[in-house]
Amino acid sequence: MKSGNLKVCTALSTGNPPTYYFESGQKPVGAEIDLAHAVGQHLGLKVDFADTAFASLIPSLQGGKCDVVMSSLYIKPEREKVVDFVPYMMSGTAIAVPKGNPKQVTGMDDSVCGLRMAATVGKTGALLASGQRDRCESDGKPALQVQQLDSTTAGIQTVMTGQTNAYAGETPVILYYQDRQPNTFQMAGKSFGAIKVGAAVKKGNKPLQDALAKAFDEIRADGDYAKILKRWNLSELALS
Repeated sequence: MKSGNLKVCTALSTGNPPTYYFESGQKPVGAEIDLAHAVGQHLGLKVDFADTAFASLIPSLQGGKCDVVMSSLYIKPEREKVVDFVPYMMSGTAIAVPKGNPKQVTGMDDSVCGLRMAATVGKTGALLASGQRDRCESDGKPALQVQQLDSTTAGIQTVMTGQTNAYAGETPVILYYQDRQPNTFQMAGKSFGAIKVGAAVKKGNKPLQDALAKAFDEIRADGDYAKILKRWNLSELALS
């Protein structure tokens, strides 16, 4: 941290509404943006965001380009080996399909064999889709074609244009598009793979990890945390 600033790496150009994305004029907005500002206020620090490719988030943190990562980063064992986390929200994976679910997708299962599915590079949806593609093949089912794109918006667009039959992404994102465009999209089946999302700091940076944990506790206690999640229709993903 330099001169009273907290630099946060976020994959803003990837676009992950409603948690983080650029609004007109390259203004960062979203639930995680608001949470970062609230935490920064409790730490007495001004928050600056560094737009970073999702696959480069952890390397950028390790290289000192930012102090913390807040970018819908799932807390996974392999990530916990290289960074330390402060959990602040729940998430999971869901599948967006055209309204009416014409291909009768029920989840990341045999119902997607033979279909075309979009996902965002480096994200859990892409990993799960690739795993299901392998299962379709090993079970002798029709092939699942997985198209990996650089942004959530691009992935959703392929469903809108009929290039793909479904998009695998984070639960908040799918809920956002279902809410904003109810005549265009719906969630297929239920969200799955519930997992915690956390702020990542350099491995061993206990002072910052502890300071962030305290700040998150404070915004939960004063009600800001609940207000922010409610503002973005994410109350159901609050940590208990």
